[in-house]
Amino acid sequence: MSNMKATPLIRRRVVLAPDAFAEIAVWRVPEPVPPSGHPFKYRLAYVVGGECGLRYDNERGKGDHRHYGDTEAEYVFSDPDQLTRDFGADIARWNHEHGRS
Repeated sequence: MSNMKATPLIRRRVVLAPDAFAEIAVWRVPEPVPPSGHPFKYRLAYVVGGECGLRYDNERGKGDHRHYGDTEAEYVFSDPDQLTRDFGADIARWNHEHGRS
């Protein structure tokens, strides 16, 4: 077992509207978070009006997945750059579907 700690790669909150923000946190971890097979732990959320409409994360026991409204689905993780691109695309889609374009 490794004694290394997680290394923060991205940690930011971006205000996108007076009532909406995105929070992005990605860490490099010494060992994968099971059942994920990659060395990253992440949590990305899009919050509008105090409600989380979109979330990507990889919690222990569940692996890589995303929440889009009330739907939870597997997410195929490749790297942190692609993760943030996918998240941005889903924010645009969420905004379009909810009349916030």
